Amino acid sequence: MQKFDVAIVGGGASGLACALTLKRKNKNISIVVIDACERLGKKLAATGNGQGNVSNTSVGPSNYHGGGAFFAAEVAVGNTMLPAELFNCIFTSDGEGRVYPSGRQASALIDSLLRELSDGVTFLNPVRVTDVAQGFTLKLSDGRALGAKKVVLACGGKAQKQFGTDGSSYGLARNFGHKLTELYPSLVQLKTDTAHIKTLKGIRADCLVTAARNGKELGSSRGDVIFTDYGVSGNAIFKISSLVAGLDGVTLNIGFLPDVSAEQIADDIKKKIALGYPRSELLSGTLHNQIGRAIIKRSGASPEEIAHTVKNFQLTVVGTLGFDYAQVTRGGIDCADIGQDMQSRLVKGLYLVGEYVDVDGDCGGYNLLWAFASGVRAAENIAEGL
Repeated sequence: MQKFDVAIVGGGASGLACALTLKRKNKNISIVVIDACERLGKKLAATGNGQGNVSNTSVGPSNYHGGGAFFAAEVAVGNTMLPAELFNCIFTSDGEGRVYPSGRQASALIDSLLRELSDGVTFLNPVRVTDVAQGFTLKLSDGRALGAKKVVLACGGKAQKQFGTDGSSYGLARNFGHKLTELYPSLVQLKTDTAHIKTLKGIRADCLVTAARNGKELGSSRGDVIFTDYGVSGNAIFKISSLVAGLDGVTLNIGFLPDVSAEQIADDIKKKIALGYPRSELLSGTLHNQIGRAIIKRSGASPEEIAHTVKNFQLTVVGTLGFDYAQVTRGGIDCADIGQDMQSRLVKGLYLVGEYVDVDGDCGGYNLLWAFASGVRAAENIAEGL
């Protein structure tokens, strides 16, 4: 049976960052990376619509959620430019603080990692780890068995099974006594009641979206809202979805024209009325005609009531598109049994990192920053121990 110093289960962002840090710390450490996908880093290559949104210049504790949010606050905050240390290229940020490689090509980041790791790291893919036993002995789906002094579980969550993350790998940690929290899709499109948006399919608008439940505001986000036949999508919806994951009775308040006051809208409507505009066209030119007509159908007769509906177009959330469409998983392996060094409190030498654990971040590079930072944190501790 072939034996390694470190076996990393998962060749995504956290696993590859861990492997790279280990090799930079000590070239003599023997490492094997095992992944279920044909191509390593497949999910990383798709991030930011393929442009590689790997971090954000503004990171705080409020950007992370789940039982392990304190982990992310301690590990990720202050490491916003960690990708610049991992990858051999120049990074820039946009107006929202999202950090990208200046070439805007996520696949080039994978090439950078694999180029540096090609000397001295063993890659086994596509193959799954079916069991990890005390010791550590890893059983593979192709019938092989490997030995390792340290094991890093960087298996990802349950979101987007096309990337090899279908949730089946949670069992590896549970076999050692680790608990799994409830799982929900996050950063995902939302299903809503569609009675008032049937005519809006495919239309995009800049909006301020506020989520509320039982009269209590959960949070808000500004950005694109795209109307669909099932509900709503767009970056404002992805951001909000992380706040409503697993909750029922949620209402979205969509505020059109975030930079225009209700008073300005009402005054414009009054001018149109004076000019003889038909009621259905009172928001013509101010909003997309289809959106304007949908708003007018829901509002009262006066200009003030129409303006109020422009700012308060409500939809009831009835679900999400599920894990197949979610960018990340809310929930994961309970962080109560994981130390600040990312090592299991239950099994010495076992490390759990990235989306595999109960940490999820906002949309905008926060999840990848957590993946990189947690992988690096584990590698630093492993290298020191070895």
